[in-house]
Amino acid sequence: MFSQCCLLRKFIILINENLKNDILFIAENGSYVMYKGEELLVQAMEPAIVHQQLLTARSLPDVYTILCGKKRAYVESNAPEFMRNLVMYYDKYQLVDDLMQVEDDEFLKIAICDLAGSEQNSYPAFKNMQEQLQVKVSGFIWLDLSHKLANKGRAIEVVQQKFGISREETMVFGDYLNDLEMMQQAYFSYAMENAQPEVKEVSRFRAKSNEENGVTAVLQQMLNEMK
Repeated sequence: MFSQCCLLRKFIILINENLKNDILFIAENGSYVMYKGEELLVQAMEPAIVHQQLLTARSLPDVYTILCGKKRAYVESNAPEFMRNLVMYYDKYQLVDDLMQVEDDEFLKIAICDLAGSEQNSYPAFKNMQEQLQVKVSGFIWLDLSHKLANKGRAIEVVQQKFGISREETMVFGDYLNDLEMMQQAYFSYAMENAQPEVKEVSRFRAKSNEENGVTAVLQQMLNEMK
């Protein structure tokens, strides 16, 4: 089984309607798992905790917040530099006046777009929440906040249990700290060449960097060997 976490909203729109019934989706750092229209896992955050983190994010310089719900993502800024990063990963989003007023949804993740650098600028402000939430640096300008029980490894485990798939039959690829638990849930765990040191430490194999299409290269090699 090959699993690489993706944004559910974007991929459902892009893939063929027939094909989507043959693909299992893991989204929002493992907070949401869906297969053939059935929700296998929904790990939403409590609204009070969500509001607390939104207020913290507003106090930080060079930070933009994406509130990720089951229905869509919500933002309260359309600053050009932020939007350039937003549209790379989010297809279905809504601009609102106040994220605190969004109520008719379940919130799976808060994505912090930190143009000053997430590890140095925003991570220290949320570090004290690690007892209550998953706080993960997921990219140079990205910090992800999600339910304490939500991670890609748990999502993979849910899928493995439902379909009777072992760790020895599972292949994953990772680069940032939000991939750590996922790497430990698969025998064929590949760290990208550009991965964080912690990810490389828990992986068994290496793949070329993202810029070198490392995932594609490994899968092509696997297909060639199967032939």
